[in-house]
Amino acid sequence: MDAARPCSSFLSDLDFCPDCGSVLPLPGAQDAVSCTRCGLSIHVRDFEEKVVRTSVVFHKLGTARPLSAEEGPEFQGPVLDRRCSRCGHEGMAYHTRQMRSADEGQTVFYTCTNCRWVSSAFPALSG
Repeated sequence: MDAARPCSSFLSDLDFCPDCGSVLPLPGAQDAVSCTRCGLSIHVRDFEEKVVRTSVVFHKLGTARPLSAEEGPEFQGPVLDRRCSRCGHEGMAYHTRQMRSADEGQTVFYTCTNCRWVSSAFPALSG
């Protein structure tokens, strides 16, 4: 199959449908591969010299280590002048996370740079 045919919308390898861009299923025993999104049918002969390679990498047991507190997202945010309610230290890093539905505000997590105490501030709920 020529990937640059005139009615094609996408120039790509045969991993993707040339009309809609969706991922094509792997060829099976049938004479054609059909796109599950738009229904375009491609003859299996067009896949004859296509090579699919996969690999799996196993790490040695015990080589993975957990992230330390300094490497986590709570210490990668900006530091602001906020007093820790546990130790009284002035200066807390913060990061935000969407914890509820998308139409509600994000929750702000504050982490003390001194004692690592984590507190959160929830946005006001709209009623």
